[in-house]
Amino acid sequence: MRRIRWILGAALPLAALLATTRTSSAHEIPAAVTVQTYLRAEGDVLRMLVRVPLASMRDIQFPLRGPGYIMIEEADPYLRDAAVLWLVDYLQLFENDRLLERPEVTATRISLPSDPSFISFDTAVEHIFGPPLPAGTDLIWNQAMLDVVLEYAVESDESRFSILSELSHLGLTTTTILRFDLPGSEERLYQFIGNPGLVELDPRWYQAFFQFVRLGFLHILDGIDHLLFLLCLVIPFRRIVPLITLVTSFTVAHSITLGASAFGYAPSGLWFPPLVEALIALSIVFMALENIVGANLQRRWLVAFGFGLVHGFGFSFALRESLQFAGSHLVTSLLAFNLGVEFGQIAVLLVAVPALVLLFRHVVAERLGVIILSALVAHTSWHWMTERWETLQAYAISLPPLDIVFLLTLVRWAMAILVLVGLAWLLKGIFGKIDELAGGGAGSAGSSPQVEH
Repeated sequence: MRRIRWILGAALPLAALLATTRTSSAHEIPAAVTVQTYLRAEGDVLRMLVRVPLASMRDIQFPLRGPGYIMIEEADPYLRDAAVLWLVDYLQLFENDRLLERPEVTATRISLPSDPSFISFDTAVEHIFGPPLPAGTDLIWNQAMLDVVLEYAVESDESRFSILSELSHLGLTTTTILRFDLPGSEERLYQFIGNPGLVELDPRWYQAFFQFVRLGFLHILDGIDHLLFLLCLVIPFRRIVPLITLVTSFTVAHSITLGASAFGYAPSGLWFPPLVEALIALSIVFMALENIVGANLQRRWLVAFGFGLVHGFGFSFALRESLQFAGSHLVTSLLAFNLGVEFGQIAVLLVAVPALVLLFRHVVAERLGVIILSALVAHTSWHWMTERWETLQAYAISLPPLDIVFLLTLVRWAMAILVLVGLAWLLKGIFGKIDELAGGGAGSAGSSPQVEH
């Protein structure tokens, strides 16, 4: 009896520990969750279909049997509770900016992870309202998919709809794929990670315009490499005419490549973004070193134009994921984003230029100050350049096959280069006239002070 009591005394804590471990593991937050959704308005009903991994429905004790098989025939009330607790409470839909009432959960079902029915709205509806899986199906609960139908009462299927999705709580990384059927138009596809904020599913032009102005403004303020390039660009030249010349040259250049990339004229290889990021870092190093040895305005605007082409591709990477929210207003959104970038640059210059004037007037001599600031920027950007170059080397870059497609691509790029050369020649003439009217402009950064008192 003593031996039995000793064995029980050792076994019970171990069993409790195992049970606790099993319970906690059953409620762990999944690392990556993909949510598939469809939206379609028909008459006075807006129907939303959702497919989500059942493992993301935590803190609900689904009926199980055996080693963890879900009891499909008894699971329906638990599925409805999970849909309300984990989905409905985190979705808000709007009709013409009016918040819709909570939806009705009209159907739920368990699906196999390999089920292909969510390839379209119609096949998904047919699957969800069809017969359930057989009662004896051996399906581990955390491998199953939960399909849900939510129905919202609306006034008309021709209204403007928007959605506020806050499903990031479902996993450490939650990706939502949203397909919206617009009456009389093609299906719209949206894909976002986390909580994207309010998404206009069919935005008006002015909604897209102001949204992308904001995106462009915030992007230039968040991009430390673009800010350092802009700072290096204007450190030696702080008069109004040189500033207009340099910023205009940079703006025209990055607008060209930003637009070209948005319309699909940029290389599509995986190696291209790392290459652009490395070249952006190189542009900062080059500009900083030129400031140290002495920058000349006649050459600086041309350098700004050349590197502006590179930075335009960098801007396009930030814009690419957001263009899905432009609706049918691609050109408007592109122009608005570019305008937001310019507003951001102007805001930076309104702060940086007066600060440089005060620094060189009261703290350090101008030439010494230019060298110190440029050296600090060069040191930082050099590390960026080496790190990004190492990243680029991880990609396999191979030459394309010499076929008719390659030859046509060469012709297209040759024409683009000719256009850029012509534009640079035109800008040179314009800037030359501006320089003459301004009284000869500024020469080398190290030859004379560039600050007007």
